[in-house]
Amino acid sequence: MSMNDPLGDMLTRIRNAQMRGKSTVKTPASKLRAWVLDVLKDEGYIRGYEKQTAASGLPELEISLKYYEGTPVIRELKRISKPGRRVYMSVKDIPSPRNGLGVSIVSTPKGVMSDANARTANVGGEVLCTVF
Repeated sequence: MSMNDPLGDMLTRIRNAQMRGKSTVKTPASKLRAWVLDVLKDEGYIRGYEKQTAASGLPELEISLKYYEGTPVIRELKRISKPGRRVYMSVKDIPSPRNGLGVSIVSTPKGVMSDANARTANVGGEVLCTVF
């Protein structure tokens, strides 16, 4: 069965694993997923991730989730740009979730980066998701 929204699938897996209190979650590997996980790690929302090979021989990513005093560090993880409706914004229009407490993850011509890094690099792009 083909998947229409691989990034949305990964975000849902992270949300579901955190609701169940899991320490790790696995997802199929792709470059875009790894780039988004790099941003989440740099911003301190996950412990990290590592690339592994599943029993079927396909590559997968094992994500180590982060908790603070038993509650998940990620409170809200929302997909903005979807396959049916892409959302592109200029550098001055990129949202800053929760008055700067959250992070927007943006796919720019210079790579996938957080909203603050996109403003510093003065580039806009596709707003993939927001994290708080």
